[in-house]
Amino acid sequence: MQIISTFEHSTYLELAITAIEQLGVQKSDILAVPLVNRAQERRLFDSLHRADGISLFDKGAAIGTAFAVIGASIGFQLEWGPIYWGLIGGAVGFVIGFLIDYFINKVIHRRQRVLKGKHSEVVLVINCSNELAEKVEQLLWEHLALGVAKLED
Repeated sequence: MQIISTFEHSTYLELAITAIEQLGVQKSDILAVPLVNRAQERRLFDSLHRADGISLFDKGAAIGTAFAVIGASIGFQLEWGPIYWGLIGGAVGFVIGFLIDYFINKVIHRRQRVLKGKHSEVVLVINCSNELAEKVEQLLWEHLALGVAKLED
């Protein structure tokens, strides 16, 4: 039977491996594979085939609409008229909203990702007999495994 689990890269992983070895599972039947962290920054602009749920358009559209209404209202008293000033207000509002979103996603969220210390997880694969499977699974849960799965031969 194979038991597959994921762990954060921490001392709990080492303690779990040691406890499993003490149950009678050989070292050669335990495989720990650390996942590699993402090396490149996430893209801010989505393509047709890839989207990550972060939009730089939302605040720009909302602020652009508000500025367009204000520009058109004020434009009745200005020389170019309400249409031009509405378009100018909409464009200025969109740029302001876009820059706010860009700043939030590029500067503030980047700092939060660094502060959170997102590290890769470790995948642990254990080959054991059916008799030890329940004990090994229980040990993995006790040592704070993120997830556990069993594959029967």
